[in-house]
Amino acid sequence: MTDDDSTTIQIKKSLVKELKNIRKYPRETYNETISNLIKTAKESKKRRHYDEFLHKIQQAKMKELWDNEEDEASENA
Repeated sequence: MTDDDSTTIQIKKSLVKELKNIRKYPRETYNETISNLIKTAKESKKRRHYDEFLHKIQQAKMKELWDNEEDEASENA
């Protein structure tokens, strides 16, 4: 990595400690650790969007199944 590709950031020592605790291996760089966190966050976001999409589809289908005239007729019989 060249100097043009990197920057210096300031973070709390407690955050550095947390980053050290979640490394996959002892010599993993902070750059790798943060990249892994970003990848995990993006995957989680995609899963949430997919789950929300399925939930919306299921809501419509459940409404169709439960709110129908046949069920209402049998309930009133």
